[in-house]
Amino acid sequence: MSGFVVGGPQLWRRGKPSRKIEDNGMTRENARQTPAQAWLWIFLLPALASAQSAPAGFNDLSAQASAARERNDVPAAIQLYTESVHVKPDWPEGWWYLGVLQYGTGAYAQSRDALTHYIELTPTAGPAFAVRGLCEFEIGEYPQSLRDLEQGLTLGAANQSRNASTLRYHRALLLTLDGDFEGALRDFAFVAKDGVTDPQMILGIGLAGLRKPMLPKDVPAGQRDVYFAAGDAAFRFLAGDDQKGQQEFQDLFSRFPAAANAHYFLGYLLFSKDKDQAVIEFRRELENTPSNAAAQIMVAWDLLLRSDPAGALPYAEKAAAAAAASPSAQLVLGRALVETGHVNDGMGHLDTALQLDPGNVEVHFALVRGYSELGRKEDAQRERQRCIEMTKSESTAVVHP
Repeated sequence: MSGFVVGGPQLWRRGKPSRKIEDNGMTRENARQTPAQAWLWIFLLPALASAQSAPAGFNDLSAQASAARERNDVPAAIQLYTESVHVKPDWPEGWWYLGVLQYGTGAYAQSRDALTHYIELTPTAGPAFAVRGLCEFEIGEYPQSLRDLEQGLTLGAANQSRNASTLRYHRALLLTLDGDFEGALRDFAFVAKDGVTDPQMILGIGLAGLRKPMLPKDVPAGQRDVYFAAGDAAFRFLAGDDQKGQQEFQDLFSRFPAAANAHYFLGYLLFSKDKDQAVIEFRRELENTPSNAAAQIMVAWDLLLRSDPAGALPYAEKAAAAAAASPSAQLVLGRALVETGHVNDGMGHLDTALQLDPGNVEVHFALVRGYSELGRKEDAQRERQRCIEMTKSESTAVVHP
């Protein structure tokens, strides 16, 4: 991958100088990084403040550390930066360079700690949160990693597109592990469209699509084929090759006819392009797995979009019973109840959906209808204004609950 990759599984960009990697007959491309490319993060940071008052010996130590770093003498630079921040612990530049250097050597716990000192001194440095999140990923501190990657992205660590792919790839893996499969697939779609892939990413897409909260490295050998096949088929869709994706999904269904969530996965990918075929896939999923809450939600959602709340209601009730903590299940049940005249009951479920996912514009749209039905004009107007504010920057309609 051109640009920088900070740790974790190497990502590959198609079309660059490469070597072949075979996995289930697929060819992957690998553009190797040089150690010096890890320095890209340094240039993403604003200018670091210089020390105003230097303790005795600090200037010599910091100059030697900088010289060692510039000549790529990493062991010496780490030692000198360690000594420098010991002498002057409020030196942010020293903690930053120490953390980045340690990261590059695989000393992830030490890098995390150095970056923590840097963040304490520079609390709005997005790249530092991002690199600390990558450190935490490598040492298995997954909840902390997800929080730091989110914070880094919020603070602009992915403003450079070559960094965005690395960060969103890791976030996708963590969202899958956390059970936010749709969020993971959005990040994987970004990475796929950026031309980046590798076998671990294909497995990751398969895990998210088949709704398995697991990291690729933890997939048992006997289960890799089904997740890899699902991920490969979906990657074609995400990269824009729908025809090849359809072919590979048919192969998946033939090889693994009992694979849970496989038809749901195809329906999910089709829903924004071909709703009728997507619903056929959701219903096929329910034939295989009648208790599949995700498929029930999508069938209910489609019926609501077709102005058939009575038809949606039984699917929504089953989904909410099976997945009470799902904001989407609460949303479709709330809407179905409101639109079939059970307004008070429906509003209770919409309030629950709002608590679970306050940023879901579809919940706010549903609340407009509910408050209007109850004659609560001011509340309806408030929710209507929120919908306008939430959608004014969106270019396309929301197609999933």
